[in-house]
Amino acid sequence: MATASIKRLLSGVLIMGTVMGNVVPIEPAYAQREAADKIVVAHRGASGYLPEHTLPAVAMAYAMGADFMEQDVVMTRDDQLIVWHDLTLDRNTDVRHQFPGRAREDGRHYVVDFDLAELRQLKVTEGYRLNDNGVEEQIYPQRFPLWQGSFQIHTFAEQLQMVQGMNRASGQDIGIYPEIKSPAFHHDNGKDISTAIIRELKHFGYTSKDSNAYLQTFEFDELKRVHDEVFPALGVELKLVQLMGDDEVYQWMLSASGMRDLAQYADGVGPEKGMIISPDSTRNGLLISSLVSDAHQAGMQVHPYTFRKDEGHIPPYADNFEHMLELFLFEANVDGLFTDFPDRAVEFLRDHD
Repeated sequence: MATASIKRLLSGVLIMGTVMGNVVPIEPAYAQREAADKIVVAHRGASGYLPEHTLPAVAMAYAMGADFMEQDVVMTRDDQLIVWHDLTLDRNTDVRHQFPGRAREDGRHYVVDFDLAELRQLKVTEGYRLNDNGVEEQIYPQRFPLWQGSFQIHTFAEQLQMVQGMNRASGQDIGIYPEIKSPAFHHDNGKDISTAIIRELKHFGYTSKDSNAYLQTFEFDELKRVHDEVFPALGVELKLVQLMGDDEVYQWMLSASGMRDLAQYADGVGPEKGMIISPDSTRNGLLISSLVSDAHQAGMQVHPYTFRKDEGHIPPYADNFEHMLELFLFEANVDGLFTDFPDRAVEFLRDHD
């Protein structure tokens, strides 16, 4: 069942019937764009095939033809920026074995409590959880096996060097899509992560909205601070994206007027995909919210997350992974999407052209 906030979002919903098994086209005012205009963002690299946020996963996603590489960025105790999704290390490393006794009271090991040199000692693997018996259980069982290969944590600068190096070698201009990870947490721990990230981006030549880069965060207060204070202080003006989930804190954005207010600071929005097409949709009744059309009317792009083909991640209203892409890209008319399987999305768009 959809949550209460999704149902509120769907109060102005476009409810699509079916014609010969296909969803009725969207109104001409929200005409679909060409496939060539849509973007594929490699979510944590080619994370469906190799451990997330590792340099091999970046190289693989690049070779698969993704348009952008996503980097979640977290700060270490010694103020180094690393590419890592979680604030903690427990889901993807052997930290509990390498550094016993270093967990906080909640039992987790936080990146901000470790120096970069210590983090370099960790072995990185596919995501796992410990069951009640303390046994490791892989989160996505069909993905790369646990503890195989040799993967390590790397810095934000190292990934930017890699992407720019591959751009130079291939003659392409593949973009970057970093996320300022939990800035309030970093502020609470004495770290101005936003300024550090933007300073690094400037060092690598990402300085204007013409740069092939988006900068995203879930925290609106920080997005506004970046727009109003950090950018002017550093002489930078990049494209900003407001990430959003199905939480009360984002409700004010989910209307035409809210999107117009948000567009004073953001160039795009990154919603959880269930906020666009309701999980309550069926093959005979696709429920598409007004989020995309409201954002477009306000002049913003829409890049939802996260598209996976793993078991349990294809919604019941879609026949398969490609059908799910079709519904979002050409019925809901999103401008691009985040996926763990960039090859499949790239191939789908090429075939659609």
